[in-house]
Amino acid sequence: MAVFEHLSRRRMLGLASAALASPLLLSLPRGVLAAGEHADHTTHGAEASGEPVGTGDFIRLDPPRALKLAINLNAVCLAPVVIAHGQGFFKRHNLDVELVNFGNSTEVLLEAIATGKADAGIGMALRWLKALEQGFDVKLTAGTHGGCLRLLSAANGGVSRLEDLKGKAIGVTDMASPDRNFFSILLKKHGVDPARDVEWRLYPADLLGTALERGEVQAVSGSDPFMYRLINAGKARELSTNLVEEYANLSCCVVGVTGKLARDDKRVVAALTQAILEAHDYSVKHPEEVAKGFQAYALNTTTEEVVAILHDHTHAHHAVGAALTAEIATYVRDLKTVDVIRQSTDATTFAGEITADVFS
Repeated sequence: MAVFEHLSRRRMLGLASAALASPLLLSLPRGVLAAGEHADHTTHGAEASGEPVGTGDFIRLDPPRALKLAINLNAVCLAPVVIAHGQGFFKRHNLDVELVNFGNSTEVLLEAIATGKADAGIGMALRWLKALEQGFDVKLTAGTHGGCLRLLSAANGGVSRLEDLKGKAIGVTDMASPDRNFFSILLKKHGVDPARDVEWRLYPADLLGTALERGEVQAVSGSDPFMYRLINAGKARELSTNLVEEYANLSCCVVGVTGKLARDDKRVVAALTQAILEAHDYSVKHPEEVAKGFQAYALNTTTEEVVAILHDHTHAHHAVGAALTAEIATYVRDLKTVDVIRQSTDATTFAGEITADVFS
């Protein structure tokens, strides 16, 4: 049922682009237009053939190379990479990749890359950028997909717009989480000061829904599957995501590699990055196969749930080279507006320093 509802919504939103030349455009909500752009973008990559856009010709290493890839094996958005090992995506490139599970601790994951305990990893840009500003020697080589973050309000509550959150409380699991950072940015763009106009309250992820139902908070933010389940259970409605407005075609998760590896073995990094992006492309065409394979690693989820969540993400969107640098610069500029990144940091320069174009 969830998949059918999603496809229906996607089909409806796909009509939004056609409405651009119609007077009906004026009656379409802004969020619908943004989602329509997102839907159009996801299908584009799914229909493309060959290697992921921007990565050039297929790369096969000679001799083979062994690498450690740090990852959260339970993250639904990373299901394509988790099953990539068994599907042979890395082997095709002559890569012997060991997946090292760091659970939900993305800070430890980034530190493992920076200190050489892992050669590479995948995490959220909005979590990593502050640490990278502080000097971690990690280079970002690709944005893998977007759409991991959601902001929800009570299904029967009075909050239906971001502006309605002024004077309200928002539940989060971490005061430095990517979702708190992103929705702080979005709130500020909508005239709500995230530091003065709202109260952020900490809860364990599995209690966010309870806090919302009890009225302790008027909104909650986080990632799937927790946010998806609250919507699917009828307890909450989607107020916003990180695929709205100018963020509709931006990546939220990125590939990071050790600075040394990026400097000394560019072709190895390119092969690894290409394999990861191939896995994401595969998930667009074969979400059911990815979801079934992911069940060996997933905690308390189902194939149907994973399929529905993957459909809500932009796994066909990949940013590499100059496109990745531009996306990172956008996040840096916006994080400065909510005092996460230092005001003295130049967004363009910093983004150029922490990204590596391994396909040029």
